[in-house]
Amino acid sequence: MQSLLKSLSLIADPTRVRLLLLLKREELSVAELQEILSLPQSNISAQLGKLKTAGLVSDRRSGKNRLYQLEQPSARAAESWEHFMALLESAGDELREVKQDSHALKVVLQKRERTAQAYFDALAGKFGRHYIPGRSWKGLGEVLLKLLPPLVIADLGAGEGTLSQLLAQRAKKVIAVDNSENMVTYGSGLAKQHGFTNLEFRLGDLENPPIDAGSVDLVILSQALHHAQRPAQAIRAAFTLLKPGGRIVVLELLKHQFEKARDLYADLWLGFAEAELHEMLSDAGFKHIETSIVHRESRSPHFQTVLAMADRV
Repeated sequence: MQSLLKSLSLIADPTRVRLLLLLKREELSVAELQEILSLPQSNISAQLGKLKTAGLVSDRRSGKNRLYQLEQPSARAAESWEHFMALLESAGDELREVKQDSHALKVVLQKRERTAQAYFDALAGKFGRHYIPGRSWKGLGEVLLKLLPPLVIADLGAGEGTLSQLLAQRAKKVIAVDNSENMVTYGSGLAKQHGFTNLEFRLGDLENPPIDAGSVDLVILSQALHHAQRPAQAIRAAFTLLKPGGRIVVLELLKHQFEKARDLYADLWLGFAEAELHEMLSDAGFKHIETSIVHRESRSPHFQTVLAMADRV
């Protein structure tokens, strides 16, 4: 490690502060740092080079990647290192991006774990590539629905209630909420027509659903959050509906640049990054948060679907 004075000059740059705080927590590749920081690879590599020259970070080869980590100080420099780390943490407290980096890091680490299973997924993941009589996604979906325990479920932004009707086959009760009076009327008619006495439609808003607090086992937001005026408030509202031990499931569009969606589909938000969903769920009080990309459309604009799940402990 260089002198404390020279090291302090390095953390005058916000990007280097963010890098050091991330590497303090985890050994990361340039590609992972790029995903977390949303900065160009050239910028990250240049900053890492300066930090390495200063003796603050080190790297090692792992397959095709080079992994960076915070350098450990010698015993002689331990006291100066402690002072430096305290100042680094203080500098990080002043940067709004550091909190976002923390959520993005969790997403990257989850992806890393899933990548370790990629070999086996490639071998076993043949479903849907070849025709086999009697096997279908609908059939598997019906099986999974039958395995659900009899829960009280809130389907927020339910539309005409296609998903709500599927859930009602097994649920103790499904409360479908939508802010369109026409959708609620139509959905209620379908529920009555199909004999679903445990499916109730209610007119209401995502950010203030007409459901008693602490009365629901499962909240589902399926392609609804990007229509909310304040998505974070909708997530917080969902938290209040859940009983302790309840769960939220969010299916959303991954963040995209297809601006026409605002006019074509009345979308207020162009999807959400995994880190954004992670942060909103965490801020609302949810625990055990998991996110993953579960689908990518083959046709342009190649919308991707992200699944986020979390628990109210």
